[in-house]
Amino acid sequence: MHLTGAEIVIECLKEQSVDTVFGYPGGAILNVYDALYKHSDEITHILTSHEQGAAHAA
Repeated sequence: MHLTGAEIVIECLKEQSVDTVFGYPGGAILNVYDALYKHSDEITHILTSHEQGAAHAA
């Protein structure tokens, strides 16, 4: 089975029983957001206005 780095991140989140993530999409993280979208039934994403808001919410 061949996994991308983004898919590995999602699998690690699932392994740790993470069900909610907070974030602010940008160019460098878009691959993770694509993988997160594929698993949106398992992990909920909450979009924040800016990075500091995401860190505070988490």
